[in-house]
Amino acid sequence: MTDRLDTLVAGCVSELGFDLEAIELTPAGKKRVLRIAIDQDGGVTIDDISSATRAISAELDDTDVMGTMPYTLEVTSRGLDSPLKLARHWRRNNDRLVSAQLADGSTVDGRLGDSDGDGVDISTAQGVQRIAYADVTKALVQIELKRKNG
Repeated sequence: MTDRLDTLVAGCVSELGFDLEAIELTPAGKKRVLRIAIDQDGGVTIDDISSATRAISAELDDTDVMGTMPYTLEVTSRGLDSPLKLARHWRRNNDRLVSAQLADGSTVDGRLGDSDGDGVDISTAQGVQRIAYADVTKALVQIELKRKNG
């Protein structure tokens, strides 16, 4: 059932012009919760979430992919606390603060700059460092409550 569900949801989300970030199906008492995270360049709005929810719900209703057990559908955007894993995650967070743990055990903290398919420039107190995605074990955007200009 999972492969069919993944394929159905991925196709629907793609047709809407969004990237599928995550699918999670978890038990919740006598029913299940299907959580789907979407994203796109420029982020998603509440209207995007609403239209995606309607479209995904209609697709699910037209199939037996979810079986007969009741479920709740939740469509959301990629959370700020989600790790940066794909090149598009880095690109979409350009100019944000990041903390990246590297495979050699070191950590790089700084502001995201230019990125491409292989890596990203991070502006640190020591200057700009080029980091290859392959060298990153975990990276999270840091929340800035007050950003200093300039």
